Amino acid sequence: MDFATANDGTRLAWRSEGNGPPLLLIAGQATGMTGWEPIVADLARTFRVVRFDHRGIGNSEEGQTEHLSTRGFAADALAVLDAAGAEQAHIYGHSMGGRVAQWLAIDHADRLGALILAATAAGGFLGRNRDPEATRALTSGDPARLEPLFFDADWAAAHSEAVRTFFTSRASQQAKRRHFRASKEHDARNLLDTITAPTLILHGTEDPLTPLDNALVLHENVPRSTLVKVAGARHGLHLDHPETLDWIRRFIHRKASGL
Repeated sequence: MDFATANDGTRLAWRSEGNGPPLLLIAGQATGMTGWEPIVADLARTFRVVRFDHRGIGNSEEGQTEHLSTRGFAADALAVLDAAGAEQAHIYGHSMGGRVAQWLAIDHADRLGALILAATAAGGFLGRNRDPEATRALTSGDPARLEPLFFDADWAAAHSEAVRTFFTSRASQQAKRRHFRASKEHDARNLLDTITAPTLILHGTEDPLTPLDNALVLHENVPRSTLVKVAGARHGLHLDHPETLDWIRRFIHRKASGL
């Protein structure tokens, strides 16, 4: 594990595996970099996979309150890329991480290769069509209530350790609340049309936390984006639906080849 230094002096824990083109993984709210563990080895066969703990999560310091926003987290992601010596990287952002990735694409287009947005939203539209019980489960932080919102039941039963790790991140209640607020207050809708990175939008058709309509809004507003509806997938689609990794590889390969 290594540490990057954010622009306010906060230390951010990160690590990398693999030796290919850099692929930065940006996790969702209050989720640590260990949550990516089930897919890292697979992705590292193709990419140099860089992952990190958001400020206030895992081994990263919390730092100043004003930096706890999706745009602030994007600045942190840049600090990680700098520490990793990656002038440019493909970006995969999941859930709140997809909101963070939007700011990277809007504000720092020169640092991006391909952009992959998974199970995420542009802001403002987030609550539409969401079952209120799903919101209550999310704010509860109870893994037993969250698991069926994220994962297929059979996959979760067969990968109990991965599920436990995904939902177990070291963070104060204050940090978790601030992450939730940062995600809820995100709004990049008016700037989506400025994104120039080749963009792949991955979204589960059965996502109860970020309903599919949110992906349609992204697709309609991000120029020349590609939308893949992952049949039957819920919110944690990159873990229990391995075909999403194939989509990521194929999309990046096509864009790198100019196809």
